Amino acid sequence: MDQSQDEAVIATNDDASSCKRSAVQKGYWEDNFIQYFVKQAERRTPEINRGYYARVKGMHTLVGQFLELTDRSCQIISLGAGFDTLFWQLKHKGKDPAVFIEVDFSSVTSRKCHSIKMRKQLKEVFTAEDNLTIDPNEVHSKSYHLIASDLRDLSALDTKFTEIGLDRDLPTLFLVECVFVYMKPEHSAALIDWTGRNFNTAIFINFEQVNMQDRFGQVMIENLKCRECTLVGALACPDIESQKQRYLSHGWQDARAFTMAEVYKNLPRDDVMRIEKLEFLDEVDLLLQLLSHYCISWAYNDSKHIGLSSVGF
Repeated sequence: MDQSQDEAVIATNDDASSCKRSAVQKGYWEDNFIQYFVKQAERRTPEINRGYYARVKGMHTLVGQFLELTDRSCQIISLGAGFDTLFWQLKHKGKDPAVFIEVDFSSVTSRKCHSIKMRKQLKEVFTAEDNLTIDPNEVHSKSYHLIASDLRDLSALDTKFTEIGLDRDLPTLFLVECVFVYMKPEHSAALIDWTGRNFNTAIFINFEQVNMQDRFGQVMIENLKCRECTLVGALACPDIESQKQRYLSHGWQDARAFTMAEVYKNLPRDDVMRIEKLEFLDEVDLLLQLLSHYCISWAYNDSKHIGLSSVGF
């Protein structure tokens, strides 16, 4: 990527974070911490709010299952984390893992560092034993690390992980949201291969666009291109089957993938009924079309036989 493309990709973090706050403000899910990273959000359409609900609820469902299987004796590594607040949400609920690591460009982590430094609500989840330190671009503590690194430079990322004393034998969950579509296929493939080779008890969960060959998908690609944001990896995995094969071809034990339309159908019915009452949705077909162009895929290596094959919808 050139610098302008990198900047455009970084800007998508602001847009996604604003969308999440919009949905939170309407009551789609509870997040007491996003307000400290995102200013008052513009109101989004009901289909956008429901789409983000499906995304967050779907990802958190898989994360929750992993935490239960490991009894929280594990670590979560969020790659391209942006302003995600999952660490604070888990801390608030007493369901946080032993270690939580976030990685992103330094221009993103520097802003997140500033928010953490300036907001006591973000700092008070840390105890004196955590030994919290906040630098201009990174945050480090016993249980949480915010690391500035380019995911395309695996050597530098590996060094960063070594410096913080990452335990590669501890069950590990990798969390990735709308990152691979902005990376060249060789870079995303290298990252999947590297994680699979270095972590023998791990699960890799990815949310991103899929089925982009049709007219709807092409319009999405063109709209982003107008913002100088090219989805250079959008066609690397054009369908659900190729989403699974990207893991299997790089040494992961098994892999699965659902479109978000399928995920939405498999979310807890009582909660779906609740959120569907929040706003009137006129364009139901548009929501289903939108959901069919995103997916959640996941793969696992289970050398410790902790039951990672049971994770799913």
